[in-house]
Amino acid sequence: MIDLTGVEHHPAVNEIVDVLCKKTQNTDRGFFQVEVVYFLGKMASCMRATVVTKDRGDIPVNSYVLALATSGYGKGHSVNIVEDRFCKAFRKRFMDSTLATKADEHLWDLANERALLNQTDPQKEYDGLFNAYRRAGAFPFTFDSGTTPAVKQLRQKLLLANAGAINLQIDEIGSNLIGQTEVLTVFLELYDQGLVKQKLVKNTNENERGDDLDGKTPTNALFFGTPTKVFDGGATEDLMYTFLEIGFARRCLFGMGQQDRRAFNSKTAAEIFADSIQPANDATIHKWASHFHDLADPAMFGWRMEMPDEVSIQLLSYKIACEQVAEEMGDHEEIKKAELGHRYFKALKVAGIYAFIDRSMQVEMDHLMSAIKLVEESGTAFHKILSREPPYMKLARFMANTTNEVTHADLMESLPFFKKGVGARNEMMTLAIAWGYKQHIIIKKSYGENNIEFFKGETLKETDLDAMSVSYSHHFAYHNSAETAPFTDLHQLTQAMQEDGSPYHWSNHRFKNGHRLEENVLPGFNLIVLDVDGGVKIESARELLKEYKSLIYTTKRHTEQEHRFRLVLPINYYLELETDEYKEFMNSIISWLPFKTDTAANQRSKKWETFNGQYFLNQEGQLFDALPFIPKTSRNESWRQDFSKVENMDNLERWFAAQMVPGQRNNQMIRYALALVDSGMNFMEVQKQVLAFNNKLSPKLSEDEIQNTIMVTVARRTKG
Repeated sequence: MIDLTGVEHHPAVNEIVDVLCKKTQNTDRGFFQVEVVYFLGKMASCMRATVVTKDRGDIPVNSYVLALATSGYGKGHSVNIVEDRFCKAFRKRFMDSTLATKADEHLWDLANERALLNQTDPQKEYDGLFNAYRRAGAFPFTFDSGTTPAVKQLRQKLLLANAGAINLQIDEIGSNLIGQTEVLTVFLELYDQGLVKQKLVKNTNENERGDDLDGKTPTNALFFGTPTKVFDGGATEDLMYTFLEIGFARRCLFGMGQQDRRAFNSKTAAEIFADSIQPANDATIHKWASHFHDLADPAMFGWRMEMPDEVSIQLLSYKIACEQVAEEMGDHEEIKKAELGHRYFKALKVAGIYAFIDRSMQVEMDHLMSAIKLVEESGTAFHKILSREPPYMKLARFMANTTNEVTHADLMESLPFFKKGVGARNEMMTLAIAWGYKQHIIIKKSYGENNIEFFKGETLKETDLDAMSVSYSHHFAYHNSAETAPFTDLHQLTQAMQEDGSPYHWSNHRFKNGHRLEENVLPGFNLIVLDVDGGVKIESARELLKEYKSLIYTTKRHTEQEHRFRLVLPINYYLELETDEYKEFMNSIISWLPFKTDTAANQRSKKWETFNGQYFLNQEGQLFDALPFIPKTSRNESWRQDFSKVENMDNLERWFAAQMVPGQRNNQMIRYALALVDSGMNFMEVQKQVLAFNNKLSPKLSEDEIQNTIMVTVARRTKG
């Protein structure tokens, strides 16, 4: 792209934006820069300023601007300042003097031409033209809405006057876009040269078709409003994207207000007040208001600005650079490609505006470079506008910040983008749930009376392995102390004993006033604890769970013959579950594990004793994924559906059945068989269990494959 190092914005833009930032208590210059260029272009096009190029002919200067910012940003206030303080003198002089003078001159020129052609009286021709000019109505310097016939009627008046411009200025574009579809379509056609095709209407006594007049009528447009109203996830957003796609992307300059640049984020109230009353503000306003008044001088009318060859070549270089970048974009980025590929034309028009403001007879290199700088910053704002969050992301974020359960009706009332159709709402919620998981947001769904759906969301906090949450006490019920400790040091608690040899009592939850009761539980945990009282050896458990970080320590009833131990698994999120949710959560995990554990672990107030026996710390592997087991979530629903398919199996069978994906079935069956060997079974018992398990699978392994591979491996292990 073009090197813009050291390039400054035009002085008029810089100085006016300085005042706007101070008056609106804002530091975001980009938003106000395009707004100011619109007003500069409005003045230049009313005076019919034209850039004269060798390669494209005469280009009338004008500007279209789309500027979006949140409510309270200063959009309306800034427009009022520019209109009432900076541009008022220009408007008054242009409307009171210049327009009337130039209109009268052009009407006489037309009258003399027609009189010569028709061999009629010039005065009679003038009177007819003047009556047509008057019947077209008063000239609106700016209007905020219209229709196609009205715009064409206004254009006919301006063609008769050969002066002025068509200036559309729509506030709250999100609320008004749909109602102005007709006039916006006309503005698409008028942008480049101020030309539009006439509509053929029937000629009657009451509706006499007027004469077509040659000429150009430059147009300017300012659309400003709030992003949420424009990108509402509904009809307005769809229409805005349609307009951007069919032409407004390549025609508009863009501004996107950033809320974090409000002055109160970086300045005190005293500093903001001092900025707003600076004498320099009034001096700047007077300077440019006087300058703009002078621009309305009839001597400035029809200002033509030549473009030197070196400036034209630089503009062409910019065009080529933009097109090269656009060429590399994907076919799905049509809107971005259109905007980028036409930046050069916007830069040409802005450069012409700057040259007119400077009363220059040429478009200088400085004008072009300042224009390119503005257009590039406009492009950045355009990308921000396009990268707005789709509705399902907004929904997920809304749910994450909602403290109470909500229904579909609540969401429709609170969120304008939450569509009314049942199918559309369900699809949006499904997308919000899926996207939310990646952002650590879970959305729970439950059903109330009459099968009404309720939703509740929360943002999950990822587990910090250096801050495992526990509580412990020397007493089994009172004086619990809340602590956080690194997972790697957790064994220091589980192995600790009191001076008299009695154990400490510890929990994975904390309690109000240190009193361990269910009603005193403070929701929040990031590890789960389970008791294994026989049925599986520690070595087997460690092998089966080797992919997870874990701590295993023996309990006081542990023997070599009957392994009894406690399994501690850190989970990937810090969860806050109520009593019933925690019970359901733990029951699902207990069902999922490959060996039986004590079901009493499903109580939040459950406590465990420490014991100075053996411990085994696995720091490798991953954190246990708790998401599939959180009740009322889509992940849990999916897990339950899968679980229902293997519910008739025992724990170990379910464990391996879930892992038997294509290409891994033989390996997993071997692991299953060896786990049976480790549990103490002989060859014949293992073979019987393997065949029984295989019969529960679909599809099954062939009996030959089982005998020739799996049982051969079992035979080697049992002999060993």
